[in-house]
Amino acid sequence: MFDNTIGIIILVLAAILYLIAFYYSKHDKIKSAVLLVVLAGFIIRCFVASDPYLHPWDERYHALVAKNIISEPLKPTLYEDPVLPYNYKQWHKNHIWVHKQPMPLWMMAASMNVFGVNEFAMRLPSVLLSTLGIWLIFLVGIYFYNRKVAFVSAFLFSLNGLIIELTGGRVATDHYDLLFLIFILSAIYFTTKFVTTKSVIFNILAGLMIAFAILTKWLPALIVLPIWLILAYSSKTFSIAEMAKHFAILVGVIIIISLPWQIYITNTFPAETAWEKHYNRQHIFEILGGRDEPWWFFLERLRINYGELVYIPLLYFLYKLFNKTSSIKYYSLAIWIIIPLLFFTVVKTKMQGYILFTSPAIFMITGWFIFYMKEQNLQGWKKYLSGFVIALLLLLPVRYCIERSKLLTPPSKDYNWVTELKAIDKNIQQNAVLFNYNMPIDAMFYTEFMVYQQLPDDKTIFDLQARGYNVYVAYEGEIPSGFEDNRDVHLIELDMTDDAK
Repeated sequence: MFDNTIGIIILVLAAILYLIAFYYSKHDKIKSAVLLVVLAGFIIRCFVASDPYLHPWDERYHALVAKNIISEPLKPTLYEDPVLPYNYKQWHKNHIWVHKQPMPLWMMAASMNVFGVNEFAMRLPSVLLSTLGIWLIFLVGIYFYNRKVAFVSAFLFSLNGLIIELTGGRVATDHYDLLFLIFILSAIYFTTKFVTTKSVIFNILAGLMIAFAILTKWLPALIVLPIWLILAYSSKTFSIAEMAKHFAILVGVIIIISLPWQIYITNTFPAETAWEKHYNRQHIFEILGGRDEPWWFFLERLRINYGELVYIPLLYFLYKLFNKTSSIKYYSLAIWIIIPLLFFTVVKTKMQGYILFTSPAIFMITGWFIFYMKEQNLQGWKKYLSGFVIALLLLLPVRYCIERSKLLTPPSKDYNWVTELKAIDKNIQQNAVLFNYNMPIDAMFYTEFMVYQQLPDDKTIFDLQARGYNVYVAYEGEIPSGFEDNRDVHLIELDMTDDAK
């Protein structure tokens, strides 16, 4: 049995912080309440990010590329020294890695450059920015609604199970979708500051955040542009000419910051870049990676990621909006949710993280609906039903937080193989190439040599040795057939975990 004492302690501590936060919020100590929510969210995120191993999809690839670009920020590589032939169309096995935009990789690399090459340092930017997001949504929530709605929005953001999982790299699309969410939220925060203060610096910062979002997940970042237009128009503080001028500044900042990287990789790595652009387009028209999901996939995932009753506040919000009983600025929340939902519903390849950046709008609408219901002064059974719905809107996300953070779940595997990989560097000669190891990407993150899954043939061994490489073959228990008396290679016994097999 594995001990889950730490998870239980984290859960109890977070629960105490959340209860005190709600107590403070009821007594109008909103700022103190939000700070407690931020602290609770940070503690949970640190727990999840402390997993002492890399996660399969897609974190291990991001981690290795980030490690490799510490020394060469403008040359993203997966196999840093590809000693064997490779196909640049296979993003999970190639050399130059422009499979994704560079911003998260640069952030991970910068963190590891400061704190060392390890799992937590690699995840630290996500932990810090995900925690910052709790405060940001509070500030944005104040603009759209009020401090109490903003507090509930921050609470829902802080314990959202999917956001927490992505912060720790536990599920596919990991840090990319998490950081994309934060950049979008930051861009909208700076937009709200710009339309309320008319300060150009906030408009420039909004453009910078949109550019960072483009350098994370490409063109879906442009969802901020129609939101910017609606908020600027609804503020009634700009003439049409002023709006056009400031919008041009916004777009100019976006282009200046985000375009150079696209030009650079097109000119420097033309074949790889052309293929990846083609591969990205394939996601729209083809089902890739076995992601054969029904058209209602994202609608169905709403209940899992936000609680089964999330449809009630969303539908009522739309009802109020289309009956023209809401301010113009609330159309921006509808656009924030509906356009990505429609677009990615049409896209053939679907993954739950694709529309994560709509979550702040969902949290704010849920918070608004909760207080709207409380203010109706309902009587009798309607009052009890309303209270029951409100309780579930708050408690169902708590349930998913506990489940997805695995706070009460003992670790299911022994990851001693990570310690083993970190240690073998001291026992292996330089210019080493390791074969027959089933997790080559993980191994290259923890070591300083090239690693391949397959066994080498005689020609490969001879060629590598002629080029000055030392050839190693990994095994567990039984030496691979044909290598028992092979003096041309070094045999090394390693733990082949269930994950590796």
